[in-house]
Amino acid sequence: MKKSIKKYVPAENRYADMKYNRCGRSGLKLPAISLGLWHNFGGVDDFENCRKMLKRAFDLGITHFDLANNYGPPAGSAEINFGKILKKDFAGYRDELVISTKAGYYMWPGPYGEWGSRKYILASLEQSLKRMGIDHVDIFYHHRPDPDTPLEESMSALEQAVRQGKAIYAGVSNYRSQQMGFAAKMLKSLGVPCLIHQPSYSMFNRWVEEDGLLDVLDAQGIGCIVFSPLAQGMLTDKYLKGIPEGSRASKAGTFLKKDNVTEEKVAKARALNEIAKARGQTLAQMALAWVMRRKTVTSALIGASSVKQVEDCVACTKNLEFSKEELEGIEKILK
Repeated sequence: MKKSIKKYVPAENRYADMKYNRCGRSGLKLPAISLGLWHNFGGVDDFENCRKMLKRAFDLGITHFDLANNYGPPAGSAEINFGKILKKDFAGYRDELVISTKAGYYMWPGPYGEWGSRKYILASLEQSLKRMGIDHVDIFYHHRPDPDTPLEESMSALEQAVRQGKAIYAGVSNYRSQQMGFAAKMLKSLGVPCLIHQPSYSMFNRWVEEDGLLDVLDAQGIGCIVFSPLAQGMLTDKYLKGIPEGSRASKAGTFLKKDNVTEEKVAKARALNEIAKARGQTLAQMALAWVMRRKTVTSALIGASSVKQVEDCVACTKNLEFSKEELEGIEKILK
């Protein structure tokens, strides 16, 4: 007898508790917490665990799933897996989702396989759409500035993607404030305003404040979705007692290196954890709330390796406010 497969039906109350923020001065709203597929969704990962995390995320009101052409490993495999899950579980809910991808990092050999030429950017988008099995993404990013290609060319490629209907909105990632100002001006002149910027930002990585990027985004009415708000796991309880087996820092080839888990950072994380406890939050929840204290930040992009981690991060929205004393205490620890 053939075993029946239970079809996924999203939670009816999935929009009840999530907070949605307007992205800059656009008409688009994003969930306060978005799910990134940078790690743990590739071809080397447990496919069923990927499905469980994505379905639970949607049940909790996460409507935005963020990808890039090079996410895996191997590169491209996160988009392939996401496409399979989209077909299996979310086929009837595409219009409730915001799907983003990016182009900028190395994807194939030769002079046209990375950076910011029109040829590379548009070819990469075509490949991403094919891997995911969709005809358009909601947000398409240039993943990093190209020091050798004129900015006008990279931005006109984003404009072309939107004009062709293969992307609804255009965005950039990893641009510093001056570059962002030029890029925003160019896109606006092309009639395709920049919707959003995706920079790294956390308690341990505050370059967006020092660089003035958040001020530029606010002045231009551009949204901001921050990646690595948990400092690759350093701002969770994972490393408070050392480097556990199976964590990012324990694996070769990951962004978080073992050398980055210094005693100084661990000591700061422990002290921050005490403030989080007093707030009735986990350290991860407080770290997410902290980046979102800035009104310019539309959404915090989390990574996860389990359903439990997704649930823990989403629960941060229950307490996003900080007292003056709490912020002063956090600053004292960080400095």
